[in-house]
Amino acid sequence: MSKRAQSDKATPLTALTGHSFRSPALLELALTHSSQAYEENVERVKTPPADNEQLEFVGDAVLGLIVAESLYRRFPHLREGDLTRLRSSLVSRKHLAETGAAMHLGEHLRLGKGEERTGGRRKPALLANALEAIVAALYLDGGLPAAAAFVDKHIVQTALPALAAEIVEGGAIGDWKSALQEHLQATGAGHARYTVTAESGPDHQKRFSVELRVEKDGAHTVLGSANAATKKEAQQKAAQSAYETLRRKAKP
Repeated sequence: MSKRAQSDKATPLTALTGHSFRSPALLELALTHSSQAYEENVERVKTPPADNEQLEFVGDAVLGLIVAESLYRRFPHLREGDLTRLRSSLVSRKHLAETGAAMHLGEHLRLGKGEERTGGRRKPALLANALEAIVAALYLDGGLPAAAAFVDKHIVQTALPALAAEIVEGGAIGDWKSALQEHLQATGAGHARYTVTAESGPDHQKRFSVELRVEKDGAHTVLGSANAATKKEAQQKAAQSAYETLRRKAKP
């Protein structure tokens, strides 16, 4: 891809960030996947590839700080546990990937031929990584205000209404395992334990079945079970079902 083509391709995204980059190369780097950097350097000069992984590292830290401050200011009445779960939901890979997709970041990614062929522009992990890298690029080029304006508009505000509603309704704000354990501790019911009871399907389409038990004083009670494509997801689903059931029973 020519330098002119790269610049033209980045222009719409430059407008989308709401920031005029003094160093446009930072934005281009934020959009460069390791597959593209590797191919470019192998074909031209044998130097270490320049990709967005280091920016992603910086962006992760900057994003966490910005979201934490935003929640602190918006919800001064919330306790630390609720703020932590809100932040976890907002900086989660799932939310970042959904945000990246909504912004059409995939159209701007610089990918190698292999990633291009395998649908890299739609891969959630690549979209989430690129979004974090963009946050870092904004921070390094324009400081915290530039990064905070972008994060607030695209990452925080888009999700807050639904998350705030969950708080009002006593919901778990995404992290069902933490919410369930807090409920169990508050009621003295015991400790949750998750056990994988079955695995099925081929390696590329695995399904995991998880059983959720509450243990106390050597005894246990089965609260539910769930199955999903990953163990973590199955655990969350089982915890969500158990948490919602316990909350309903606790209501007068």
